[in-house]
Amino acid sequence: MKKLLSLVFAFGLTWSVVKAQNAPVMTLEKNEVDYGTITAGSEPFRFFKFKNTGKAPLVIQNAQASCGCTVPEYPKQPIMPNESAEIKVRYDTNRVGGFTKQITLTTNESTPTRVLTIKGTVLDKNTATAPAATPTGHEGHGHN
Repeated sequence: MKKLLSLVFAFGLTWSVVKAQNAPVMTLEKNEVDYGTITAGSEPFRFFKFKNTGKAPLVIQNAQASCGCTVPEYPKQPIMPNESAEIKVRYDTNRVGGFTKQITLTTNESTPTRVLTIKGTVLDKNTATAPAATPTGHEGHGHN
């Protein structure tokens, strides 16, 4: 009985190694995108570029943002080995203040989830442009 269990375990271990070697692999250019400091209403879209460096088609099954102010769009078709694609993320740039948001991807990789991050600071349009419009030499100090 012990020999049978050992044989089954060894087969399972070998199978998982073979399967992992033939799995898809999402290789991202970066896991985090920094919007930097932007003004409210600025361009809301950013992109996560990636390549399938594995040996099987990569399927993104889902992309879930940490809040409703962030909307990811991902390829619905399989990404073949050596093909590149991108995940498009829209952040509501009318929300003033600092932000850090996560997008959780579910894929058919050997580790099925990964987390992407966007971050930045959105300045109010009026606050961001007012100091530059006052020619008093006291810009940025709250004087008019």
